[in-house]
Amino acid sequence: MDMLTIGAFAKASRLSPKALRLYDELELLRPARVDPETGYRYYAVAQLEQARLVAWLRRLGMPLARIRRVCALEPGPAAREIRAYWARVEAETAARRDLAAFLVDHLSPSPGKDTSMLELRYSALSDTGLVRDANQDSVHAGARVLAVADGCGPYGAPASTAAVQALTFLDDEPLSAGGVLNLLEDAVEGAARAVADLVPRHATAQGPDGEGTGSTLTALVWTGSQLALVHIGDSRAYVLRDGTLFRITHDHTVVQSMVDEGRLTPEEATAHPQRALLLKALGTEAPVPDLRLQDVLPGDRYLLCSDGLSTVVPDEEIARLLTSAPDPDAAVRTLIGAANDAGGPDNVSCVVADLVEVARPAGIRVG
Repeated sequence: MDMLTIGAFAKASRLSPKALRLYDELELLRPARVDPETGYRYYAVAQLEQARLVAWLRRLGMPLARIRRVCALEPGPAAREIRAYWARVEAETAARRDLAAFLVDHLSPSPGKDTSMLELRYSALSDTGLVRDANQDSVHAGARVLAVADGCGPYGAPASTAAVQALTFLDDEPLSAGGVLNLLEDAVEGAARAVADLVPRHATAQGPDGEGTGSTLTALVWTGSQLALVHIGDSRAYVLRDGTLFRITHDHTVVQSMVDEGRLTPEEATAHPQRALLLKALGTEAPVPDLRLQDVLPGDRYLLCSDGLSTVVPDEEIARLLTSAPDPDAAVRTLIGAANDAGGPDNVSCVVADLVEVARPAGIRVG
């Protein structure tokens, strides 16, 4: 059998040696032989076709878990799987293209055009659940700031309160899309300091008196034309648009990282015993949040929730309940009721906000 070193195989397949080692570990592309003494990997020339397929699929942006499924199929079913994946990508791209066209039109000056504006209609609710003795979640809903935080450890409740309060001053601030992310980054740093200050001086966040103290934080801040997202931990944000629910945050958990790497399927992750183990939280050293601007459309319905909802109520049911609720207040009550109907094993908190068109006051124009 013709064999290539990992370096030669990487060059021929256009995959880096680092990627090849990862794909070996994930059992996606195993070497034909591994030297028992040196551990050096050798690949067969016949493996180049599969390696090139993996490289092409990665360039498409396909997740590793789905690539593994494609590589396990015969050519016909594999082609259908790729076609289905790309149809979804094109649909999402088309939606973003339409959104971009809307924003260009919405923000372009045009006499007589600016007859309406967008604003949030919102509601927030937090519940202890049916098992926990105390509620360590905090929520906030205002004209500009929507936030959910889930505390943990002996100072979890004040930690989540401090996390949310670090953002509430933005409810009274004039905001611009250009500067809001910097404000949020500063606010998260302030929240992290506030959480750290809760732990006694003789302890640490992971020490005997402050063991595990921390908080998640997921928030949306309205600028008048866009929503700015800040996210750290495993609380979640969703948008319901045209009857379809999209999750717009990524869990910072050990289990989610294993799903990203192809080590677990999403179905396996839901039952994993360490699914609540966080990689990032306020209270850990130098937490780096996810920060970005979220494009919007009139009629969007946004949901922020702690994992007390998402771990017991499937996304499909969340979508159904959000769609059927007539207003944000009914939505938060229905969602928390669903979590408690499923056993209520954790504190559960929800913020729901609708983006609605309202008449623009005379003399105010965009552009």
